This record gives sequence, C-alpha cells and structure tokens, in this order.
Amino acid sequence: MRTLVIGEYESGAITDATLRVVTAAAQRGLPVDVLVTRAEAANPAAQIAGVQHVLLATVDFAENADTPGAITPETLATQLAALANEYSLIAASHRATGRAALPRAAALADGAFLADVTAVLDPQRFVRSLYAGSVVATVETTSAVTFATFRASSFAPAADTGGAASITALAPIAPFAATRLLERQAAPQTGRDLASARIVVSGGRGLGSQENMTRLASFAGRLGAALGASRAAVDAGYAPNAAQVGQTGKTVAPEVYLAFGISGAIQHLAGMKDSQIIVAVNKDPDAPIFSVADYGIVGDLFEVLAQLEGQLEAHRLAVRPAS
Repeated sequence: MRTLVIGEYESGAITDATLRVVTAAAQRGLPVDVLVTRAEAANPAAQIAGVQHVLLATVDFAENADTPGAITPETLATQLAALANEYSLIAASHRATGRAALPRAAALADGAFLADVTAVLDPQRFVRSLYAGSVVATVETTSAVTFATFRASSFAPAADTGGAASITALAPIAPFAATRLLERQAAPQTGRDLASARIVVSGGRGLGSQENMTRLASFAGRLGAALGASRAAVDAGYAPNAAQVGQTGKTVAPEVYLAFGISGAIQHLAGMKDSQIIVAVNKDPDAPIFSVADYGIVGDLFEVLAQLEGQLEAHRLAVRPAS
C-alpha cells in the first residue's frame, strides 16, 4: 500500500511542515504521494524528493458561484475518504488543516485516527505524546487505513527539489453544502518562521512589558533566531498569538531554544522540550523550566540579556571588514 501526504501551499511555496511530513511518511518504507488542492501547488509538489505521484483535487463550485474557490476541511475530508481504499496511511502536519479534516475523513472511511505523531517505528506503529507530553505512547494500528497528523518539528524536511513526480488531476468533487469559507486571515509573519528556525529565543511574563519583548525580538533578529513567547506573555499583550509556543500554540524543536523569564508551565514545556539544547534564564531557582534545561542561569534576565547583547556587538565589530 501507499502513503498519501496532504500538501499545504503558502506564500508561493510548499510549506516546510509538508516537507517534514513527507520525511515522516517515507520512514514507513512505502511509496509516498502528495495531494494538493491548488493548481499552482502541483508542480512544486512534484519536485519534492521521494514523492512518486501528485494528486490535484479541485471542487466544482458551479452550483454555488458565490463560494470562494477554497476547499473547506469538510470537503477535503470527503475527498480523502474517497481515496482511502488506495492508501494505508493518509498524513498531514499537526496544523489547522490536518486537525480539522483528518478526524472527519477517518469517520467517513471507518478508519483509525492518530494525532500529533512524533516518530514512525514501522508501517503500523507510531509514537505520540499524551497529556502535554507527560506520557509517550507507542501505538499500533490494525485499521486498513490510518489517518494521522504529524508533529512537523520532530522530522527533518525533505528536499524540495530533485523529484520528478507525475501529476494527476482528480475529478472535481461537490463542496460540502453546510459550510462555506468566507475569508482567510493570517497574522503577518515577522522575522524568522518559528517552525523551521534553527534557533528560537522566547520570552515570558518575566519580561514585564511589550517594550522588553521588542528588545528581545531585536536580539533574536541579530542572532538569526525566531522569536517565541509563552502563553502568559501573549495573554499580557507582550507578543502576538503567532509567537506563542506551547500546547495551545506552536510546537518547536530547534537546535537551540533560549527561554528568558519563562517559568516552564507544563503546557509550555510540551511545545519546546524536544529542542536539542535548552538554555533557561530565570531568577527563580525552583522554576520548572530548569527541569528540562541543558543550561540554566539563575539571575536577572535583563543583566544576562545585556551581556549577550554586548557579546553579539563585540563579535559584529570583530568580523566587520576594515573600511
């Protein structure tokens, strides 16, 4: 049997999350196909290394001309259920599209559903976390078809070039009549993308103000890092929702994660504890963040930040070419 990956296309390119799910799917050792729902995404998807076929799904909006040409999760679920007999696994990243469409498709196809998979052991066995990461479970599925969302940060991205997959346009399907997509809104992306950044610098409520978060963002930019934030910092208005790291935000696993003024609630740890190196700065020596940190600094975060800023400036001056 084969594996089908739901391809996401944003800002003129296949998303990094999709490339990472392709890597996860390939670990089953079975052929991998990609389903896209936009014509302009077909050729980029066909170039992904390791992909054999690209399926282009479209919707027949002829009977509802005022409906924008976008596939809702309910409509996508109908399309996936129709393809279920051809695949043993249908996979997507653990983002809004996959979380909304795949459980519905599993119900329609009488298949199994797994959420937030972090590792692939063999074609039928997967690893996923439960209870905000406090439990790691190995799950074996015996269903003919399994629908699963994958934690993208747990896998390396597949190469977005080098592939030569064939492209097949599927017969248009009727849209799900009870729902209609009126508008799509997204928070503007500032700085590096959290999901793909090698370094993430996050701030918590300990920063004390939006101005201090802006200072931390400047430091992150100079370091070549993405800016993250705890839920407490987001709720306090210090950072936008798009920067939230944690169980109800984004899950990241960068090479280095620097946490400033974050106590380390279990919900936040669930979103970053898989980072390769964790550096925590907090004035409370008993802060839970230190339980997962590789390096911990007990002290005033602003003093530590000032020292790091000084080191960056000294490095910049040292490598600046002589005029």
